[in-house]
Amino acid sequence: MLKSMTGFGRGVAENQRYTVEVEIKSVNHRFLDIQLRSPKQVNAYEQEIRKIIKERLPRGRVDVFVTVKEVSDAGKEVAIHWDLVDQLVESLQKEGQARYGVVDLEPKVILEQIVTLPDFVEITEAKDDDESLGELLIAAVTTAAEQNAANRAQEGQALAAVMVENREQIATALARLQSFVALYQGEFKERFEKKLQDYLQETVDQERLLTELAIQFERGDIQEEIDRLAIHLQNFDRLLAKDEPVGRELDFLIQECNREINTIGSKSGAIEIKELVVLMKTTVEKIREQVQNVE
Repeated sequence: MLKSMTGFGRGVAENQRYTVEVEIKSVNHRFLDIQLRSPKQVNAYEQEIRKIIKERLPRGRVDVFVTVKEVSDAGKEVAIHWDLVDQLVESLQKEGQARYGVVDLEPKVILEQIVTLPDFVEITEAKDDDESLGELLIAAVTTAAEQNAANRAQEGQALAAVMVENREQIATALARLQSFVALYQGEFKERFEKKLQDYLQETVDQERLLTELAIQFERGDIQEEIDRLAIHLQNFDRLLAKDEPVGRELDFLIQECNREINTIGSKSGAIEIKELVVLMKTTVEKIREQVQNVE
């Protein structure tokens, strides 16, 4: 089954403490390039995330966006710097009386003022052994990657349909080209003999004519290119039927098709053949553009 490299997938997993959302977007690329954007608490699971994606998306640029939301405060703890608080209270009570005549400064008043200051009261992540975040991450990444892969497969089928249609246009042109070969050789023989007679002003020796024709036919013979192009089309059908990534093979095959068509164009001067060459080159270019997005 042909697969595209363009896809999107989304996965969400949650429990009483976390909500994990993962989005995976992919586009065409020569190799597998995974770009992970996530909060720092996901760092410990990065290798596992990459492994899951690589198993399901073997090629393309893959952008992974991970969002982790804590739905409760179970993972946080309060840290109060009591040493600093003691120093502040003691200094204010002592110096307040000496400097400003303030007597009996209540600690309660001081605490009410400093409770929101991060230098004295700090909210930190709790150190615990909760493994649920990792489990949620694996579940969300797996869902997103599989959804992306399904999306790529669906688009791949659409690409395959377009390429098969273009392939049929090339096959039709190739059949017409084959029918022109025998006709072209007969007409070429007549024109060549007439030109030779006009030049020599006499009847042309048949042996000499055949020798010259053989040389000219050898230079302009396109049968070998036609045969190779037909084989390339058979290989094209074989690759489309494979259940594994074939993007690189298709890309190489299209280059070979283009090479054979260019050779046919350079060898042939007949206008009918030139027109078919232009048609095939245009169609091959359409296929090449589609192949760039094939996994």
